[in-house]
Amino acid sequence: MKLNTLFKTKYMLVLAATIALTGCTKLNEVVLDEVLGENASNPASALASAYDRLGKGTFVDHGGVFSLQEYTTDEALLPTRGSDWGDGGKWRSMHEFTWTPDNAIVTDNWNNLTDGISKSLTAIKEATNSNIPQKSLYLAEAKGLLAYYTFTTLDLFGQAPYRDPMNDKAPLEIKQAAAAIDELILQVESLIPNLANLGQQSTHNGRFTKEAAYGLLANMYLNRAVYKDRYATNFNFSEKSVNSNDTDMDKVIYYTSLLISSSKFSLATNYFDSFSINNTAGPELIWVVTQKIDKIRNGSNSFAYVCVERNQRPSPANRGTNAACISPQFYSSWDGNHDDPRFSRKYQYADGTWFTNDAEGSVPASDVVAGTNLPWFHFNRGIMVGQQYGPKLTPSGAFEMTGNRIKVSELSMEKSSGTKMNFTPELNFDNPSQAVFAQNQINRGARVFKFEYDPGDGNGSSNVDIPLFRLGVMYTLRAEAYFRKGQNALALADINVLRTSRTREAYYNNARGIAIASLDEATLYKEMAFESYWEMYRRPQMIRFGKYEKPFSAKPVSQPFRRIFPIPQSTLDVTKEFHQNSGY
Repeated sequence: MKLNTLFKTKYMLVLAATIALTGCTKLNEVVLDEVLGENASNPASALASAYDRLGKGTFVDHGGVFSLQEYTTDEALLPTRGSDWGDGGKWRSMHEFTWTPDNAIVTDNWNNLTDGISKSLTAIKEATNSNIPQKSLYLAEAKGLLAYYTFTTLDLFGQAPYRDPMNDKAPLEIKQAAAAIDELILQVESLIPNLANLGQQSTHNGRFTKEAAYGLLANMYLNRAVYKDRYATNFNFSEKSVNSNDTDMDKVIYYTSLLISSSKFSLATNYFDSFSINNTAGPELIWVVTQKIDKIRNGSNSFAYVCVERNQRPSPANRGTNAACISPQFYSSWDGNHDDPRFSRKYQYADGTWFTNDAEGSVPASDVVAGTNLPWFHFNRGIMVGQQYGPKLTPSGAFEMTGNRIKVSELSMEKSSGTKMNFTPELNFDNPSQAVFAQNQINRGARVFKFEYDPGDGNGSSNVDIPLFRLGVMYTLRAEAYFRKGQNALALADINVLRTSRTREAYYNNARGIAIASLDEATLYKEMAFESYWEMYRRPQMIRFGKYEKPFSAKPVSQPFRRIFPIPQSTLDVTKEFHQNSGY
């Protein structure tokens, strides 16, 4: 197994910047291969490599950070479905809370995140030693990326490695969350003067700007009490902040308000626009992992296709994987809110035809996949339950047609043709403690079509940028901070802005969402998930609200030590500076 270079060598950190990168991350408004040619500077190359780690599975693949932040919660699970998704039980272990230090998902995420730390340290060294005009900007961005990778590693594992990038003989340091969170906050606050404002100095929302720093600081302050006392029964959210008499919640309100009041961002009336193909200029997107389908490294469509059934095809060249679903508990939390614009949305074609996903019929074949002559079928968005409809393939591999229109039929499961594609909110596992379905049960589980499914080349590629910080989520962070300060009216106001700013589709006369009259803790907890589901926020939410140990679906009552993951055994075997987390 390849070990991360950050702690592979005992006495020195390998800090190598590669000029010709295999990844694609934008540093300017052009793709990386246009910026980093043979004459590119090492600082730009090293910084691009640090950005590239965000998109190489880490924050864009369902097996990356998503699997730890979502599959361990009531929002998402990936059960074994007949002959698929067994994989040694690694997916089930996330939901059943049976992961161990040799779990492949745990190990892969640790390696990816610590590789991000290593690449950020490389970028810091290269920028520090350079004399380029962008020195201060690149250095600030590199330090911002280091903080983000470190924050995520501390969140998931409770500790993170660090080595002084300017001293080749510096010892390996193991940062512990309780102390490191304060260090990170001070570091990010100190970067703000040298970071660019979004849109200035050729930056875009794929770069770590001042606005990205505000989003990171809001998240760090909101979770600081958890980091300070990870296994507490009650967290001290009223603690004084790192460097002022303000409380942590005051700081959350301050940094989220900078973003909410900024003229650069606004809430999209169509909630799903933020997760659509070519969403690059989305008005809510503060910081994203930029993606594109190209010859360098195709973006990942994992968050979309992981739920789509194998017989659900946006084009004849593409299909889903029939993997993940949501728990009955999360589905039932939407009771009385199915008219919320964030729950689902029907699709209307240019000729006025609506695909309503409740009957057979046809839709125009006028939409064509870019670069091909393949017709593009558009699925509805949001949470999908019940019998599903869509195009079927002919023996030649084309969509069935009715004249020049795509025929819409009642669908069945690909690997169990006698089982209708009827997504059931109930899971009803034969063994309630194991997330396993027989072949004729693989239709079970409501699905999430939040991210739009690219119809592209059949390889799971994507043009969908993945939001890391989004304006709608900032409203939920501020609402929680207000609520924890006892300012319920202000918290309710933020929640109602989210509810009423979004509209339903024209099929429902563009009706706005409906405000609620009051807010208690249970309602706040539910409303936060309505806004942020499938965006890698659920596990921290559950921990802050004291819900993480509770049973749901096939998950048993768990112990507090499961609030963080174990240090991989492969790391402990070669690096004596690490010590295993309690309970493992």
